[in-house]
Amino acid sequence: MTARNARDSARRRAPVLLFLLLVLLPAAALGLCDSRGAEIAVQAPQRVVCLYGSYAEAWTLAGGTLCGVTDDAVSERGMTCDAQIIGTTKSPNLELILALDPDLVILSGDIAAQVSAAQTLEAAGVPCAAFRVDTVQEYAQMMDVFTQLTGRRDLYDAQIPPMLAQIDAIIAGAKAHEAPTVLLLRAYSTGVKAKGADNLAGVMLEDLGCDNLAERVPSMLEELTLESIVAADPDCIFISIMGSDEDAALAALDASWGQSPAWQALHAVSADRVYVLPKELFHYKPNARWGESYAYLSNLLFGE
Repeated sequence: MTARNARDSARRRAPVLLFLLLVLLPAAALGLCDSRGAEIAVQAPQRVVCLYGSYAEAWTLAGGTLCGVTDDAVSERGMTCDAQIIGTTKSPNLELILALDPDLVILSGDIAAQVSAAQTLEAAGVPCAAFRVDTVQEYAQMMDVFTQLTGRRDLYDAQIPPMLAQIDAIIAGAKAHEAPTVLLLRAYSTGVKAKGADNLAGVMLEDLGCDNLAERVPSMLEELTLESIVAADPDCIFISIMGSDEDAALAALDASWGQSPAWQALHAVSADRVYVLPKELFHYKPNARWGESYAYLSNLLFGE
């Protein structure tokens, strides 16, 4: 195992351990903390603003209501609510947020502009909760916190344990199959990159026992060439689209490699095992659909 793999595996194990602690120990003993480990300094918030569409959807799934959201809650998540739009994920409007007089602001710990906004808001006395959700365990941890804040533990019980059991069963079923070699690509209109376990789909592929070439050959993460792909000759190729223009991204990939005889000779291409992954399951956070995401990949990989 490479040092990178060891770090990634440790990061994925940590949320599992924290998740178990949250379940097994009383909330009052632990307090409620966000992904930073910071205690959330509010109980039963009523005026909640969310700076990330995925977490806004998760908050409503936990029984909460929102008075302010960023535009991706509508454009990407398709949410319909009376909440005010308070900017974009990378440019939240602090004046609009403060004008809403929130008692909690939920944000992403992965977006620099939101981390900076949290520092300003907390300095102004506004409680903030920052989360990072790259695995289903981290989603379960966040929903555990959310449903304690909303007082709707029934929603946690109805959603999370069944979903985790479904995923466990899918992963167990994958162990009966030989591990395929896979290449996960993120395609842009301007190019393409290989992705590993720092990606939603990459984590799921690893959980399903796949040998992701970008993890085995780290140089692919830095510089991906057709020659390196041909040398590895993966069993399956998965493509995640970045950006709003899927056709442009796929056209760029086709123009770069798709017409090459070397690309056409790849095992994955000749066997018709090149798959474009749906954004709602693999680019955006799946939220309540994590089980569906695992099932989708398992079906492509193993026919089940």
